[in-house]
Amino acid sequence: MNELEQKSSSSNQQSSPTQVIIPPLAGGVLSIIPGLGQLVTRHIWRGILISFLIISIYGLSLWRLDETDVAFELFPPSIELTDLSRPQEEAVTYALLAMFFATIAYIWNIYDGYACARGKSSPPRLGIVFILLGTLTIGGHITEINLGKAIREIDDIGPRLSQILWPWNPDKILEYDLETTEGVAYFLASDSASVACAFGPVEQPTVEEGEPYLVIEPDCGQPSGQFTPSGMRAEGTKIKVQGFNFIPNEPAELVVKPESVPAFRPRVNAEVITAIPDENGNFELEFNMPNFTIPAEAVGPVQVEIIMRQSQKVGAPYLVEEFWLALEGIVVTLFLALMATAAGLVLAVPMSFLAARNLMSTNAITYSIYYVVRLVMNVVRSIEPIIWALIAIIWVGPGPFAGVIALTVHTIAALGKLYSESIENIDNGPIEAIQATGANRLQTIIYAVVPQVIPPFVSFTIYRWDINVRMSTIIGAVGGGGIGVVLIQWIRLADYDSVGIAVWMIAIVVTILDYASSRIREAYV
Repeated sequence: MNELEQKSSSSNQQSSPTQVIIPPLAGGVLSIIPGLGQLVTRHIWRGILISFLIISIYGLSLWRLDETDVAFELFPPSIELTDLSRPQEEAVTYALLAMFFATIAYIWNIYDGYACARGKSSPPRLGIVFILLGTLTIGGHITEINLGKAIREIDDIGPRLSQILWPWNPDKILEYDLETTEGVAYFLASDSASVACAFGPVEQPTVEEGEPYLVIEPDCGQPSGQFTPSGMRAEGTKIKVQGFNFIPNEPAELVVKPESVPAFRPRVNAEVITAIPDENGNFELEFNMPNFTIPAEAVGPVQVEIIMRQSQKVGAPYLVEEFWLALEGIVVTLFLALMATAAGLVLAVPMSFLAARNLMSTNAITYSIYYVVRLVMNVVRSIEPIIWALIAIIWVGPGPFAGVIALTVHTIAALGKLYSESIENIDNGPIEAIQATGANRLQTIIYAVVPQVIPPFVSFTIYRWDINVRMSTIIGAVGGGGIGVVLIQWIRLADYDSVGIAVWMIAIVVTILDYASSRIREAYV
């Protein structure tokens, strides 16, 4: 080897990132501080990651222990594990297990620092495994994952899931004009049962002979949800209802109509409260007065109508109102997504040319514009549409217009990024050929750039419309219009049959759009 080759070899060795600059033992000792041995031996990213992950697991574990109020004294003489509550016991168990995994990873980190100083870093698999186990352990506790509870209570979701998956039972999707028969009784309600009963007895409605009527006991009390002296919420007054002269064997539904709020049908386990009269038209029913709002300015108790209502079907069946509400909502959703996509397309196209590096790198001014446009698009795109929807609702009020604004803002940034990347990946051959003819910059873009980007532009636009349809169902939940508005209301009311109708309509529309978009891409892309 000649002198020049020796110098070159020596230079390469000096620039090698794995050059040993400290004794191996020193690398291990330095790694007592996680990652320091790796940093000193120039394994920069390895050291940073090891340090960050191990310290993070220890820190998160100590934080979860601190939440248990036993913090750094896990087992002092006065406290045993059996003295802890179930949540505290789980927190301690998860935290100690995560710290165990982190400790093994820490020991591996010391050996890794020693190996790095020898010029051979150890395989990262073992350390990664234990760091991952520690992260998943503490993450499972932070996110309150409880597989046991999920398995134990899986039966609770079965009936609701069946309602959502198949809401098309005739008795759920069809309704009839009804002739109603009802009996009414009066009840006095106040925040305190003693206050309400001080105004009694209640004069009940007069009833003609042969008409249905109710007898209730007691006729005064309080609704559910009132606070007891211990700070707990109490159940409402238990009411016994006796009905007479009703249609035999026809279900009668309970309706509660306070003076302060609209009438509603109380539910137990998502089912309305009903009674079936015997062959004489009589029945007995017990229920707790449900929760409702009593105005703060009310003077004395609020009068509540207790209604038992029977309905008989008359005439031909027709689709329930919820079906038409869902259909109207999905139509609004489609146009909401369409308008947002169209507006986003128009505004994203010029921004995409300003955000394309290959078109904007000619001088310092255009390069600055490129970076500013990229920065703005990244910031706008990082904020979810649901946040933009909340901002738009403050601006223009709730409704589809707010949803269009929110989706348009996000669509501009998302499509602008995709379009600009398509422009950056075009073939430079046509550009050079057009420029060789003496074409100016605008002509080059029109005749060399645009023809190449039309196919990906079409593909990305269709894909974005599909995304906007699905996003519009979510922003509707915060008042952005579309089917999400009624969907969130039905979920809150536990009306899972109606939820199922909405979910089916969303699924059908998304499936049709997916098929249509694939055909369009086949034709134009």
